[in-house]
Amino acid sequence: MKKFPLLHVVLILLALTVAPAAAFTLPERLTYDVTWSGMKAGSALLEATAQGDELRLTNTIRSTGIVSAFFKIDDRTESVTTRAGKPKFFRENKREGSYRAAREATFNFSTLKANSIDLLKKIEQTDAITSRTYDNLSSIYFIRGSDLSPGRTIPFDIYDTKRLWNTEVRVVTRQEVRTPLGRFKTVMVTSRLKHNGEEAKVGNATFWFTDDDRRIPVKITTTMKVGEVTLTLVGGI
Repeated sequence: MKKFPLLHVVLILLALTVAPAAAFTLPERLTYDVTWSGMKAGSALLEATAQGDELRLTNTIRSTGIVSAFFKIDDRTESVTTRAGKPKFFRENKREGSYRAAREATFNFSTLKANSIDLLKKIEQTDAITSRTYDNLSSIYFIRGSDLSPGRTIPFDIYDTKRLWNTEVRVVTRQEVRTPLGRFKTVMVTSRLKHNGEEAKVGNATFWFTDDDRRIPVKITTTMKVGEVTLTLVGGI
């Protein structure tokens, strides 16, 4: 069984084609409180900006307080996509406790190949992808741009620089969610990740997107080996 890295889906979070720029305000800057098994663990920032004919998506997650004392988290991911939403380049730098990662990937949809490099181990590889492949970050905007009518099932793939994950998103129901910014009417969406037919033991997530054209992720939860992590929107709208 392949292990899904800690906070991997959260970066998907912060998640079908990427939504056109007109579907959300650019530049966009969304801030979140991160709680870990009910305890304040840190903060997260999700940003989207336009640069010519490209979109630049970034996400940072940093631990704070007592969590940093025994499990420091300092993650940054970046995705460059076309305006149509196809990923062109992906980079991640992660520090999660003793875990370290620094990886990059480039996508070629003409050949349906992705080339990646592990910058710490100096290992390069080329993997087959599909026409519906996204990276961990661009997948969020892909979901936001999709038809999120309750009852729908949306399949796509995520390339995480090491392997291709088959992902199934299910639009479950409409719910009202309370956050520090107030109450929001949302659409609840779940995701399931599989590799070679085996479901990931951790990393499967639930998202609550605003039930409007912007589809802002106001809440995200995912279960990990160390407990449940929740991101709650606290600023940016």
